[in-house]
Amino acid sequence: MSSIKLREFRTNDWEAVHRYASLDEVCKYQPWGPNSVADSKAYVDDILFASKQTPRTRFAYAITKNNSVIGACEVNLRNAQEKIGELSYILNPEWWGNGIATEVGKMLLLFSFKDLGLHRVIGTCDERNIASSRVMEKIGMKKEGLLENHLLIRDGWRNSLRYSLTYEEWASAN
Repeated sequence: MSSIKLREFRTNDWEAVHRYASLDEVCKYQPWGPNSVADSKAYVDDILFASKQTPRTRFAYAITKNNSVIGACEVNLRNAQEKIGELSYILNPEWWGNGIATEVGKMLLLFSFKDLGLHRVIGTCDERNIASSRVMEKIGMKKEGLLENHLLIRDGWRNSLRYSLTYEEWASAN
């Protein structure tokens, strides 16, 4: 049985977040980073603020292994009326390649469909981010297409692959 768990963020989690969010390799496909200490603290503060909102639209969790924070994941409600959410995940590179992102992705889908009652979950990643593409495919998401010039990052406009999965598709596979 895996020791990967998701839990609400705590104020002092910024230190663990900073250990990976300050690394070039972690944020090279992201519009943020590398984080300063202030950036990492602000990220955790934003999550804590969002967790107290009613209705809550951002469900961000610390990914833990053996009670240590090794990453973060989220489900963000993109369209409450149409029951659409977007998942995301990020890990400390010390844990890359161990199937953890795939396990977390499956946990996020279960949460999205069972707890939040979503109809559709989407995800995007830089088209160059092969590992993230594989995670979404492994958890059953289907590639919908390419969003050109979708997100501005440090090296220019990023093309993003878009994936999705409906509740019906998920339920028939689980």
